[in-house]
Amino acid sequence: MKENKENVVISKATIDRLPLYYRTLKISQEEGIEIISSDELGRKIGVTPEQIRKDLSAFGEFGKKGVGYYVRELMRNIGEILGLNRKWNIAIVGVGHLGWALANYANFSSQGFQLQAIFDVDDEKIGRYINEVQIFHIDEIKDIVQSRNIEIGIITVPAQHAQSTAMRLVEAGIKGIWNFAPIKLDVPDNIHVVSEDLSVGLNSISYYLSRQNN
Repeated sequence: MKENKENVVISKATIDRLPLYYRTLKISQEEGIEIISSDELGRKIGVTPEQIRKDLSAFGEFGKKGVGYYVRELMRNIGEILGLNRKWNIAIVGVGHLGWALANYANFSSQGFQLQAIFDVDDEKIGRYINEVQIFHIDEIKDIVQSRNIEIGIITVPAQHAQSTAMRLVEAGIKGIWNFAPIKLDVPDNIHVVSEDLSVGLNSISYYLSRQNN
């Protein structure tokens, strides 16, 4: 694989599609498929083969013309691009229904993400375990993050506490935040934030369904 040049700007849309390619290739490998064409890969994802080839060309040369992509090789290359060839230590802050569900998400470890700690402020939850991971008081966040080399924090606290939680994570040394609170976080430029607003998706579905019913 040839690495993309430093001056090549990769669009967010391209980056967002890479995990879809990786997941589809993984499923294809589990199904015993060894070679896959861009047409077939595109059909499985709902992306045009031209878009797939364009996305991948930003990172190097893959596959063979007239043959297709070797599934195992392309999955490994995309995994390297996504940084999945290493382990990432993560922590969850907020043990409500969503935090509890994420702590029990079995696929974190299979994708290279190791849940190292969970934080909350509820004394009744402190010291308990979810999926063999201990819940600590948020006041311990700095010591735990640094001692366990945790680089990614997942925020599942109520919106009014999200900003202060983000700053605690930043001060503790976190490098990236996955934010489930429905607010825009104000963090330093070197902290990468990905936000998931669950209501947005439902509102979008509501919009389209309401138009169909009119």
